[in-house]
Amino acid sequence: MKISYKLYLCMCLTLFSLSCNKWVDVKPTDRLAEDQLFASKEGYLKALNGVYVEMANTALYGQEMTTGALDVLAQYYLVTQSTHRYYDYATFVYTDADNKATFDNAWRKAYELVANCNVILEKCGDAPSSKLPEPYYGLIKGEALALRAMLQFDMLRLFGPIYAEESKTRPAIPYITGTGLQISPILSSEQVIENVTSDLNTAMTLLERTDPIRTEGVRNGSNPSGSNDFYYRQYRLNYYAAKALLARAYLWKGDKAEALTQAVQLLDEVQSPAKNTFPFVTFANATNAERPDRMFSTEVMFSLYDVNRIEMYRRLFDVNLTLNTKLSFSNGDTNGARVTNLYDDANDYRRRIWQNVSSGAVTALTNLKYQDVVNAPGRYMIPLIRLSEVLLIAAECSPDLTTGVTYLNKVRTSRNCVSLNPTTDAALKTAITNEFRKEVIGEGQQFFFYKRNAVQTVPNHAAITGTKTMVLTNYVVPLPDSETSQRN
Repeated sequence: MKISYKLYLCMCLTLFSLSCNKWVDVKPTDRLAEDQLFASKEGYLKALNGVYVEMANTALYGQEMTTGALDVLAQYYLVTQSTHRYYDYATFVYTDADNKATFDNAWRKAYELVANCNVILEKCGDAPSSKLPEPYYGLIKGEALALRAMLQFDMLRLFGPIYAEESKTRPAIPYITGTGLQISPILSSEQVIENVTSDLNTAMTLLERTDPIRTEGVRNGSNPSGSNDFYYRQYRLNYYAAKALLARAYLWKGDKAEALTQAVQLLDEVQSPAKNTFPFVTFANATNAERPDRMFSTEVMFSLYDVNRIEMYRRLFDVNLTLNTKLSFSNGDTNGARVTNLYDDANDYRRRIWQNVSSGAVTALTNLKYQDVVNAPGRYMIPLIRLSEVLLIAAECSPDLTTGVTYLNKVRTSRNCVSLNPTTDAALKTAITNEFRKEVIGEGQQFFFYKRNAVQTVPNHAAITGTKTMVLTNYVVPLPDSETSQRN
């Protein structure tokens, strides 16, 4: 990967339109002189905000790395027509021109943002300064480090091999930490994970003493003073989200003991009676007829804020879309068999995202998770890390079966489902897999779950119910031509 490391500000004047727009109150321009930008803490905040804004780009988490390509790869949807725009994704045809462009765009955007993070980190220096005093220094540098780690970790999970003893030393992707123009070497999965965990541990050291989420909570309300630099912490890669991401990374490399340590430490802190930082969604909010909380927004540890999220819904899920465009569990009708197959409990809150919607001309089963509902909780939220994942990591990594089942059932009971009693480790793992599928639909995590576990039987994209065999090589997306061409 070779990138020009001049910082490009990513402007979005509607971000946090109610109370956070002071963060992006700058005139649009192709490039601002770095010295001018980083002359004060406000400039650092604007630069960091630009990274968050562009993470919601459709090439990344604004579509393809969440609701679009990644969830199609995870075989969530019924895709039967060869003319469907996502058919080649459902069948893992990575040589198709559109597929190659999608993954190339994700790669380019991710590393563009890594480059921006690296400039911010370089400008932060090694200690607070008059331009960037504490607590801004710790907060900004900590978030930039965590973002750099997250972006490159996702590139590893997408383009790297299945992590195993026999594959972890093979070349995978670059891990870029500097601002030079040289081509960075391709590192092994093992080396990339070492960089990811190192960055995240350093980030947490910086954030643990500066992030107000630990003492004041998520602070999703306007600051009376008018400055929101330390508010809306669910929309920032905060201390708790970085710790959850670290647990995710340790589990990817198969270090269940360390993943469990991080998960339990995190749960002990955020679920303590004195804090309860990320409370489970309430029955009233989950089932509200007018303003349902389909994001389970109180539980989200890190998300993006995108006032244009409705466009993603219109592109992928709207009932008026044609059969070769829409992502659904049915073939343009009201067949709910795939829904019933996924959700084993009829009272499950998560099942409520699937409803039969009528346009007047057609009535069809529709995924309403990202439908725009005025004044609903999490209206502009795109979740990337949530509490339930941490609970399921603890369930998977607990050496004691009874303890693992307890963590599993914390997720289920929070969803209004009956508790389960798996009696073997294999049965527990199956239950965890099923719960994870229900938790992260539309969030781009299920494909990575299958890949981490080298799952060889996955849902069938071509039938309402049933499974198909997964060839393990399908889990590895080839490196983009834009990357390999530089090295040839």
